[in-house]
Amino acid sequence: MSAARIMESPAWATAAPRLSVLIPFLRDDPADLLARLESEAAGLTGAVEVVLLDDGTGDAGLTARLVNQLTKGALPARLITLDGNEGRSVGRNRLASAARGDWLLFLDSDMRPDGADFLQEWLAQTHGPSAVVFGGFSLEQAPDEARFAVHRALSGHAECVAAAERAKQPEKYVYTSNLLVRRDVFEAEAFDPGFTGWGWEDVEWAMRVSRRFPVGHVDNPATHMGLDEVAALTAKYEQSAPNFARVVARHPDIVAAYPSYRLARVLKRTPGLSLARPMLKRAAATAWLPVKARALSLRLYRVALYADVV
Repeated sequence: MSAARIMESPAWATAAPRLSVLIPFLRDDPADLLARLESEAAGLTGAVEVVLLDDGTGDAGLTARLVNQLTKGALPARLITLDGNEGRSVGRNRLASAARGDWLLFLDSDMRPDGADFLQEWLAQTHGPSAVVFGGFSLEQAPDEARFAVHRALSGHAECVAAAERAKQPEKYVYTSNLLVRRDVFEAEAFDPGFTGWGWEDVEWAMRVSRRFPVGHVDNPATHMGLDEVAALTAKYEQSAPNFARVVARHPDIVAAYPSYRLARVLKRTPGLSLARPMLKRAAATAWLPVKARALSLRLYRVALYADVV
């Protein structure tokens, strides 16, 4: 494991939180999210702490700014700075180990709470029936630039889904970007460090958890601010194919119901797939095509990648 430096805010030592907000980041600045959380947590009488993990950014200036922000603030907070990158699964496992609350709220650094009572709603959920609860995505505050239009279309179609709809396939719509987990659940089922790169480690975790614990969904959304351009999305999809294969191998009964899996199986038997993939990739990147056509091309490109591993 990478060497770690730990800084704690003045309020950390005496806090006895119920809820630990866990925020990993890599080359992102979580200062704005941290300020928003501190503003709300000020009225929650020590019920909330924040643990941040810098997963190998290597930016001394960013570290210094965060240390200054935490030192001046009243929020119980711990900053863990790693010398090297450990990856999404290992980093989140490390965050959970560093937290003290009975409930863990995983929140990505590029998320922004939509409601003024975001933390209060999550604290209320700690008294509910579900051991795992996903709060949902939105695009309410996300940038509306043309270069992000394809990602907005994809996210709006597949991720910004109301709780009632998500609850029909509860394990499918679980992402660590806005996820509440009871501590004993995470101690029983941590993230699989065998996942590398981008994608599927949180959904696979939810598949395991859903076999043992109730998974719930509520509408307590946060906006995904970190939209990507098409080139970045295609790179992530290319990374995710081996992870998808890992999920299929472990949970064939669940994945069999996913449209992406069924279509990948069909495409696997389609002649000329290796020729079609680069065409789909180029179409997704072609700015003059309609956004819906580009988004469809990108979805098909991802499924065509998965066809090689199913």
